[in-house]
Amino acid sequence: MTDSPTDIRFMRLALREARKGLGRTSPNPCVGAVVVQDDTVVSCGYHKKAGTPHAEIHALRKAGDRARGATIYVTLEPCNHTGRTPPCSHAVAAAGIRRVVVGMQDPNPLVRGSGNQYLREQGIEVAVGVLERECRDLNLPFFKHITFGMPFVVMKAGMSLDGRISYQQGQPGWMTGECSSKKVHGLRNTLDAILVGRGTITVDNPSLTTRLPDKRGRDPVRVILDSRLQLSLESKILHLASPAPTILFCSPSADEKKKKLLSAMNNVLVHRVDCDEDGGLDLRAVLVCLGEMGICSLLVEGGATVHGSFLRKGLVDRVFLFIAPLFAGSSGTPLVSGLPIGGRNEALALRNLHYSRCGNDMLVQGDLFDPFL
Repeated sequence: MTDSPTDIRFMRLALREARKGLGRTSPNPCVGAVVVQDDTVVSCGYHKKAGTPHAEIHALRKAGDRARGATIYVTLEPCNHTGRTPPCSHAVAAAGIRRVVVGMQDPNPLVRGSGNQYLREQGIEVAVGVLERECRDLNLPFFKHITFGMPFVVMKAGMSLDGRISYQQGQPGWMTGECSSKKVHGLRNTLDAILVGRGTITVDNPSLTTRLPDKRGRDPVRVILDSRLQLSLESKILHLASPAPTILFCSPSADEKKKKLLSAMNNVLVHRVDCDEDGGLDLRAVLVCLGEMGICSLLVEGGATVHGSFLRKGLVDRVFLFIAPLFAGSSGTPLVSGLPIGGRNEALALRNLHYSRCGNDMLVQGDLFDPFL
C-alpha cells in the first residue's frame, strides 16, 4: 500500500504515544493509539503495563461518542482474544469506528491477522503497514520474546579510541563523558533488565540503577553472572532500596550454603544453570530463564569476558558503543576477550548503522542481525 501523508502524520503521533510505555509493558508490546475525526485528533492512548487496558481502550474511552465514524490509528494490530483483558478488536467495532489504520500485523500466534480479519468482517475498512518499519523497530524485544522465548539483547560499552574499557586491568576506569552517561541511563530506563559479570561487581561495585534528572526513571532488573557465587555479601547491589529484584545465575556446583545466604536477602533471587562446553555458564539457558520471567529486553554492560561470550555465542542483537576521544593505553582492559577472529571474513560486522555525537563522544549503534528480515 502507499502511505498517505495524513496516515503517516497520525501514525507518527501513535508511535509517540507508544514510546511512553517503553520498559513498562513486558511481556506485552508497546502500543499507541490515536482516534481522529475529520483530520482532527479526538483522543490518544498508550498501553501502560501488562494486565491493564490496551492502547485502543484508553483512546476509545477518552473519545466516548466522538469515536463513532472516526478513524483509529494503532501501531500494532488490535488483539482478537481474551487474555488478561478483553479483545480490543471487539471494542473498536463496538465503538463505531469506521476505519482502522494499523502499523503492522501482530506476530503473536494468538493474533496474527485475526484482529484485522475480525474488523473487516464487521464492515470496517482496515489499512495495514503504515510506517511498518518504525512500528516493528519499536517492539523488537516483544517480537523476539514471542518468537524465541528470549529477550532482545543490547550490548553496551564505553571505550577509548584504542578499544579499552579501563586504564588498568582489574581497576575501575571511566572513559566517556556526562552526555554518554545520561544516554546510558536513558537506555536502562527503557529496557527490562541489565546484566554484568561478577568481575564487574567486584571492580566497580555498581548499583546498576537508573538515575535520570527528573527522578522518574525505572530501575531495570539486575542480572549477575557468578558461576561460583563468589560475590561479596557486602556488595552494594545486594542492599538497594529498589523495587527491581537482583537475579544471580550460578553453576550447579556452586556452594549451596552461599546460595541460601543470598536467597535469604531482600529481593535477591538465585538460579542454577548448566555450564556450556567452554566451562562458563550456558548463556542461552540464562536467556531462556529470563524470558520465562517475562523479561523481553536485556542490556549487557560487561565486562570484557561477558561481552566476548555473548558475541561468540551469537546472542547479541543490537550494539551501543560510546567512544571517547582519548587513548587509554595498553595496560587497560579490552572491550572484548575470548573472541578469536581469523580475518575480515570472520569479523562480526554491524548493519543498520547509526552514528551520532554525544557531547565529545561518538555513539556507534548497529545490529548484528538484521531484525527486519
